[in-house]
This record gives sequence, structure tokens and C-alpha cells, in this order.
Amino acid sequence: MHSQMDPRLRGDGGMGAFGDAERERAVTMFRKTSLAITALLALATPALAFAQDAAAAAAPVANKGDIAWLLVCAALVIFMTLPGLALFYGGLVRSKNVLSVLIQTLIVFSLVAILWALYGYSLAFTPGNAFIGGFDRVFAKGLDATAMGATFTKGVYIPELVFFVFQGAFACITCALIIGAFAERVKFAGVLVFTVLWFTFAYTPMAHMVWFFPGPDAFTSNDAVPGVLAQSGFLFARGALDFAGGTVVHINAAIAGLVGSYVIGKRVGYGREAIKPHNLTQTMVGASILWVGWFGFNAGSALEANAVAAQAFVNTFLATAAAVLGWTAVEWLSKGKPSMLGAASGAVAGLVAITPAAGFVGLCGAIIIGALAGAVCLWGVNGLKRLLGADDALDVFGVHGVGGILGALLTGVFASPSLGGAGIWDYVTETALPEYSIASQVWIQLQGVLVTVVVSGVVALISFLIVKYTVGLRVSEESEREGLDITSHGESAYEN
Repeated sequence: MHSQMDPRLRGDGGMGAFGDAERERAVTMFRKTSLAITALLALATPALAFAQDAAAAAAPVANKGDIAWLLVCAALVIFMTLPGLALFYGGLVRSKNVLSVLIQTLIVFSLVAILWALYGYSLAFTPGNAFIGGFDRVFAKGLDATAMGATFTKGVYIPELVFFVFQGAFACITCALIIGAFAERVKFAGVLVFTVLWFTFAYTPMAHMVWFFPGPDAFTSNDAVPGVLAQSGFLFARGALDFAGGTVVHINAAIAGLVGSYVIGKRVGYGREAIKPHNLTQTMVGASILWVGWFGFNAGSALEANAVAAQAFVNTFLATAAAVLGWTAVEWLSKGKPSMLGAASGAVAGLVAITPAAGFVGLCGAIIIGALAGAVCLWGVNGLKRLLGADDALDVFGVHGVGGILGALLTGVFASPSLGGAGIWDYVTETALPEYSIASQVWIQLQGVLVTVVVSGVVALISFLIVKYTVGLRVSEESEREGLDITSHGESAYEN
């Protein structure tokens, strides 16, 4: 009876006493099928491995050390603005205006950060024409963890988000630098409207002209060079050297500040009343934070954790120290006493001047640039300021303008290999060009300075006039005498 049971109910799958032959045929078929599948997999494995290797080779992989270094550098640039620049500027104004400078720095920084994400980054660092970028990254389109960006070395990439935030911090501090020129008498709303206009039409095109290029991997041969340069920013294609922002940041901001000081006019009592810094201790703290943050500003501009970053770091260290000594020595000899304000200002002058040269010059070149910057910028905030006749309240042009121009021109001198510099890099051969002409490079550097002066000056003038005839530029004389802290913001830095 057991053998007559319905095969569908049997535990042997229906193979009973009469299923031995069927079982043998099934086992044989299974073995043949397994062997065929195994053979196919064995044949396919090299092809699959090759496809995986090709995909891995095609997808750029960032070095974790580069990522970590640049994120730290971006944080340092933010730190040099908030609180560094804010404290430096805050200590230099009178006590009734200190909060106004602090909030202007904070809000301008925050405003530009958002504008950078919405459209600024796209206009500065995506393909467009020689003067402005395109719209590939408008509203942060495509900016996610998978996007990769080139560095200055073939085959080396970093996450684009890292480059985005690093350069965004640059944009923020540049716009914040300007407010020092017309501190203590400007309308808060006027500052914000001006910032939007100037950032859009001066900062983004300058960043594109100086720094944008398709990346080193595009330089596949000498024949490819003209095509690559045709896709690059105007000043980059001409060979202008600006390692970390002598033109884009310092001259750019200084010219805008100088124009603003003329358009807005002098402070009430300027030249007749004593207008002194209210807290030089605060200014010293701010200058020190700026120096520390500047290591991220300059060394981070190498975009990799490499020897060039180390060169820029050490040059920033030495040039700043030389500028402190240079300013102090000249001031001591000319005025009879060295001042703390002078030493702190000398530090900033050295930082400004070495910025365009940081990764291009040798150590002795950096020391000479710093020492000259200290002496020349001292003249900039005294003799030149009187000649210009402008009330540049916190000497933005005297330090950032004069120091930036000096540094940009001297970059052309001390980048020469004969003076210990790196020369001009050839991305095709990945070596420095064998010939270097100091005169030719200084002429190219001067062209960069002149373009910056024209672009920033024209945009700033138009922007200030738009603000003047819309929301207004200047507070009333009564409000200015009482102080912007109370009249514009309803609070006081120091309670009696």
C-alpha cells in the first residue's frame, strides 16, 4: 500500500520503488548544468574583473588627508572672519559703534554664504566665458557627496563640496573686509544691498577671471593648451599669478572700500575731533586670530596636503613676522615710539602682501615681501591717506590695497627660480618652464592689478549710487553722533 500512495504526498519527491532511473537521470542533468554554469562563470570572471577595474580607474577617489586638511583650512578662514576680523575692526572704532561693526561683519558673512550657494559659486567656478562662469551649479544643483573637483595635480581630486565651502569662506571675508572703510556712518540696510550688488558683479567675475580653468588633466599635450586656455578665466589664461587672492580678495575689497569712503563722505568731526580706537586689546586679539586663520587661507589654496601647502604655510609665517618688524622699525624711527596698533597693522600688511605669492616664492623672498609691506603700508595709512583725502576709517585701502598691489607685483619678481621661486608651472610636462622673465611676469601681474581696480571700482561706484538713491547710504548726523549701536541696533556694547 505504501508504494501505491499519491506521489505528490511522498517525501522522496515521487521517486519510490519505480523512480531509481528517473533519480539517476535528474542527478546527471544537475551535474551537467552545474558544470556548464561554472564554466561560463570562469570565462566571464576576467571580463567582470576588467570592467570593475575600468570603473574604479574612471571614478576619481579623493585622498582622505587632502579632505581633512582642506576642511580644517575652510574652518580657519571662517574663524579669521568670525571672530577675527570682527574683533580687529571692533576694537578700532569708538565704543558707541563697536556693535554696529560686529553685526555688519556677522550678517554680511552670512548673507554672502547663502548667495554663494544660490548662484555665486556657479558664476565663479563653472565653465562660461573668459569673464564669468555659467549656471551649472545654480541653486547648488549637482553639489552632493558624489561630485568631485580637480586640484592642481593631474589625477588628484577632492570632493567638490570641500572646494565649494573653502572658496565660499573666501567670498564671505572679502565682502566683510570692505565695511571697515566706511565704518561708523553707514546705514545697515545700505551695507546689505551694496553687498549683494558688489558680490554679484565684482567678486564672482574676478574669482572666475583669476582662478577658473578646466583642471590639469585637460592639459594632455602642447596642442591642447590653446583650447584649455580658451576655456579658462581671462587673467588665468594670460598667466597672472595669484596664489590665494591678492587681486580677487584684497585689491578687490580695498578699491570698493575706497570708492565707498568717497561716496559716503567723511565722518562727522573727522580732522577736527579726536577719533581713536576704543579697545586696542580687542584689536590685538583680532589680529592674532587673523594670523592663525591666514594659514588656512594661504596654505589651503594649494588644494592638497602637499609640499606646496607647506611652502605657503611657512611663507605666511615668515612674511608676517617680517612685516611686524618692518612696520615697527620704521614707526619707531619716524615717531620715536613703537605702537601696538602699528605692530598689529604690520601683521595684517604682511599677511596681505604674501597672499598672492605664498606658494610661488622662496623663504627669503617671503621675508623681503613682508618687510617691504610693513614699511610701505605704514606710508599707505599715513602719507598716501592724506594725499587721497578720503576718510578710510579702518585703513582698508592703506593696508589691503597697498599691500595687495605690492604683493601682486613682487610675486612676479620673487617667483623667479633664480631668486628661489617656483617659476611658471607647465601642466603638460608637470615641470616648471625652463625660462622665466621677471620683467614680463611683472607686466602680467600689473595687468591683473589694473583689471581688478577697474572692475571693482566701476561696480562699486554704480552699486553705491544705486544704494544711495534707494535705501540710502548714510545715517543722519544726529544718529552718527549718538552712535550706531543705539540708533541702528538698539543696544550698547558696554553698560555703565
